[in-house]
Amino acid sequence: MNLRQAAIGAAALDAGAIVVFSAIGRASHDEGILGENGLGLATTASPFLTGAALGWVIARAWKRPCDWRRTGVIVWASTLVGGMVLRVVYGQGVQVSFVIVAGTVLASFLIGWRVVSGWIATRRGLKG
Repeated sequence: MNLRQAAIGAAALDAGAIVVFSAIGRASHDEGILGENGLGLATTASPFLTGAALGWVIARAWKRPCDWRRTGVIVWASTLVGGMVLRVVYGQGVQVSFVIVAGTVLASFLIGWRVVSGWIATRRGLKG
């Protein structure tokens, strides 16, 4: 796998993780994953996806897409902070408990897969 393929895969994993996080949140609040107009999931996920995209730019994530320290932490922080700021701008709710839960879940998703992939790469002798 080359760096370009790794970056595409990492971006897809990040986006997928954010969509799963959003779907779980909507389902746990009995909103229906797609909502009444079919745009519920997109409305919930879009602030976080935008925050993650900003994090990718800040971290220059395409250079080290699987590095949990240099990329994962920045993408996570940007996803959380950017997502919450945009939720306020969009008129969506932001409570302290939601920020704590979102921060924990997004950290486990966005940093977690990078930690696991690094561990696997090290065990297979692919990382020095």
